[in-house]
Formats: sequence, structure tokens, C-alpha cells
Amino acid sequence: MSEFFLHSFNTLSHGLIGYIIPFLFVLTIVVFFHELGHFLVARWAGVKVLTFSLGFGPELAGFNDRHGTRWKISAIPLGGYVKFFGDESEASTPTSAETLAKMTEEERAGSFHHKKVGARAAIVAAGPIANFILAIVIFTCLFTFFGKPSTTARVDKIEASSAAERAGFQVGDVVTAIDGKKIGSFSDMQRFVSVRAGETMTFTVKRGDSTLELKGTPELREVKDPFGNTQRLGILGITRATSPGEVTTEKVDPASALWLGIKETWFVIEQTLAYIGNIFTGRASADQIGGPIRIAQISGQVATLGLIPLLHLAAVLSISIGLLNLFPVPLLDGGHLLFYTAEVVRGRPLSEKSQEYGFRVGLVLVLMLMVFAFYNDFHQVPWLKGLFGRS
Repeated sequence: MSEFFLHSFNTLSHGLIGYIIPFLFVLTIVVFFHELGHFLVARWAGVKVLTFSLGFGPELAGFNDRHGTRWKISAIPLGGYVKFFGDESEASTPTSAETLAKMTEEERAGSFHHKKVGARAAIVAAGPIANFILAIVIFTCLFTFFGKPSTTARVDKIEASSAAERAGFQVGDVVTAIDGKKIGSFSDMQRFVSVRAGETMTFTVKRGDSTLELKGTPELREVKDPFGNTQRLGILGITRATSPGEVTTEKVDPASALWLGIKETWFVIEQTLAYIGNIFTGRASADQIGGPIRIAQISGQVATLGLIPLLHLAAVLSISIGLLNLFPVPLLDGGHLLFYTAEVVRGRPLSEKSQEYGFRVGLVLVLMLMVFAFYNDFHQVPWLKGLFGRS
């Protein structure tokens, strides 16, 4: 028995040491900029900000700025929040209508819930928007300082009985577009195909001096990434054999890098939404949805490749968090925006009881998502499998 616990402790320690620092680096950047978006627009709108916290739970360290805002780092590093004057909780749920009504004119001037609906909506939307801006900035810097890697989307090998063979691909074909969207590299093609299993796609192919269109439907398969993680992806069955010198890096000026950063951010948004859509249509499995443990695992693995891949991961995670927060679920930013939309349509806010019920439903939905994500984590993360004796 003692050997089992010793083995479990060693397994857990190895996982934590390898993942915790990269995880905190990535998550702190993403959460800080999300909350900074809320904070800056709130200050611009004249709202008094009581707290700016990285993490939840007990305070570990902090200070007060000259405006009275408490900046702090809290014990549970799984998010963060900005609390405004007039908020009852960190989720920006308002205090009771009676308390709000008793505020003085000076207090109302700094109260989030006394601002016009447009100002409140701008403050709430600023968090996700800040996440998208952060991603654009990271991608732009990577393109500016490190260039744009490119490998022609050439077909060097075709698997027998694969989707590519059925579609009529031939060795030597070069894919130039998918569904009318230009393909700049083989990795671009892989990313397009990976989230569209079971979906018929139109491939524009250059074959010798001719250009033709082929119809192909990627198959959903389980594949392992270089770190041994199992993923379910759309696969055509095409292989690209790269030779020394074939992978080129194109130098990019800052203006072009900014445009590429915007396009890359939009590409990730499209791919993420396509994956979510495929879950509901049954074309993709929801077991790829991960929680903090999976994010920590991926962060640790990517960190072994260097700072550039880790920054790229931070950009992708920032986009994901921005999108997640825009879902129309009470407690999330999108839920608040849904309430504000209803307020504009009705000409008055929803009743206190309606908002309370909405936040309760939102809490249940968010908790269900968290439980599901943790469930996936415990079934997908290798060192947790070893810890609990799974094979």
C-alpha cells in the first residue's frame, strides 16, 4: 500500500512540476487582459471599481491604488474578476433594488447598475473584446519578429481507401483553396480539415498546368499528437513529405503582420465555432473539451517547444475564453448582454426575481460544464490516468 501511495505522489508531483508554471503563465496573461478590458471601460464610464482580482478565494497579496481599487492575487488561480460599486458578487449580480434605490446621487454616479444600458453593455463586452485584441497583438508580434512559415500544400502520399483516394486526389496535386478560401500552407489545410469530419468540402487543386475541383469528406479518426495525446480529428489521408529547404519563412512588415494577425484570430474563431457546431450535429465528439487540468497539461507540453509556441497557445486560449464568455448564459458576459438586450426591447430592466432565476440557471449550466470538463480531463490526461490506475 505504501508503494502505491509513493508511486501516486511521484506521478502527481511530476505532473504538477511540469505543467503548473507554464499553465499559470498562460492563464494569467489571458485572465489579466480580459479583466483589464472590463476595468478600463468601467473607469472610462465613471464606474467605481472596488476590486481587480487575479484568481478567486482568499487574498494572497494586494494593494490599493489612488482610486480606491483593491488590486490582488487570490489563492485559486482559475480565473479572475472585477467587482464594481453596486455589485453584490464577483459575477456582477446587483445588490437588492432597495439598496440601489437608497444610494445618494454621488453613489449613483459611481454605481455600475445606475449607468445607462449602453455603458453597461460596453463594460461587459470589453472583456471578451480585450481577449480578441490580445490574440491579434500576439499573432502580429509573432509574424513581425519571426515571419510567416509556409509549406506548399502538396500531396506526396495518399492512403489506400482513404477519403482523399475516393475524392480523386493524385500524388503531386497542390491544394490552393478549400471551399473558396485560399490555402497558404499544408498546415492550413490540416487545420481546415481537422474540424470538418463528415462534411463534404470542395478542394481547389492545381495539377500540372490545370486547375480542378475535387469533393472530399474527411473521416473522423483518433490520432496521437507528438506528445502522445489522443485527439479525434477529421482526416483526408494525405501526407506531405518535407525536404530540407522546403519549409520557408516569409518576412512580414508590421502592417501586413497586423492583417495576418486579424486573419489568424478570425480563423481560430471560425474553427472553434465549427467544432462546437459539429458537436451538436454529431460530427465531432465533446470529449475534446478540456478544463484547467488539460490546459495545464497542454501548456507544459507546449512550453517544452519554446516561448513562441507557448505565446501562440496563449493567443488561442485567449480567443477561446473570449468566445466562451460571449455565450448567452447568465453569470457569463454573454448572459449579461442578453439581459441588456431584453432591457432595450422592453424599455425597462428585467425584474429582480427574473434576473435571480436567470443567474441560478446560469450557475447550474456553468457548473455542469465544469464537471464535464473535469471528467474529460481525468480520462484524457496521462499522468492522471497513471495516478488512478487507468490504462
